[in-house]
Amino acid sequence: MKSYRYTVVDVFTTEALEGNALAVFPDASDLDEGTMQKIARELNLAETAFVLPATRKDFVARLRVFTPARELAFAGHPTVGTAFVLLQKEIVLRSSSAFVLEMQAGPIPLRIEGGRRPMIWLRTPPISKGRCYDSTLCAGALGLEPRELLPIKPQLLSAGNPTVIVAAKDKAAVDRAWLDLAGLKSLKGAESEPFCVFLFTPTAGGAYSRMFAPEYGIAEDPATGSSTGPLAAYMIRHKLVSGQAGTRFISEQGTKMGRRSLLHVEVQGEDDGIYIGGHVTPVAEAVMTLESFEGELCRAG
Repeated sequence: MKSYRYTVVDVFTTEALEGNALAVFPDASDLDEGTMQKIARELNLAETAFVLPATRKDFVARLRVFTPARELAFAGHPTVGTAFVLLQKEIVLRSSSAFVLEMQAGPIPLRIEGGRRPMIWLRTPPISKGRCYDSTLCAGALGLEPRELLPIKPQLLSAGNPTVIVAAKDKAAVDRAWLDLAGLKSLKGAESEPFCVFLFTPTAGGAYSRMFAPEYGIAEDPATGSSTGPLAAYMIRHKLVSGQAGTRFISEQGTKMGRRSLLHVEVQGEDDGIYIGGHVTPVAEAVMTLESFEGELCRAG
């Protein structure tokens, strides 16, 4: 029998029980990959994060992230949420203004804007551009009419998690949309690689967004940091926001599902990249106790 402490936080919000919930295991050094996946499935949050020793001295820790269905090479809200927990538990000095976490996608630089409720920023990994999609096909998959989308082609972009970005004309269309496995299958065709579908509409403050990822075990995600960098790149390309260095805007996500999240975006230009930032609100401290019984892993409490 062994016990593991973990922390539950709500990410991209200053309000408890909003934003995107995350469980962080700050010492997962003796957990194997299979057990991590089982724990993520047991907790059934969008993602669960496990902190391990870094492989390089210039990284503060190595981070592995699991949805209930699979591991992710990079994810935004677990990175921001884990950074908060590391600071809260003084695994990283609270006076730190910048540090680097190690993930499968590579090193993820973070910076901290201090204050009573610090804003934690991550630098989005390099964004790759994929193919464009037929707007009529995307509208149908989302349960919308083609006229409800903006006249710009949806496109597959990835900063670690492939995401099809789709632009709608207004918030009402975004709120009416839904994507299930049948809709996703009609959109994917013969493609085998899993991807997310990110629907948004431009607003005065930035964007109003929703994200669907049924292949990842997530019907709808309240806040998706890994897709918000690609969203920013897409909006800049289509002149929906300024691409000038220093530009900031907000993507509001999760509102339709009652988990309003505010993802801050900062554009630093092509060379310095796109940063995603947000606040984190602690919710719970807990202990998971696991015991081995007749060679099988069981949950004891």
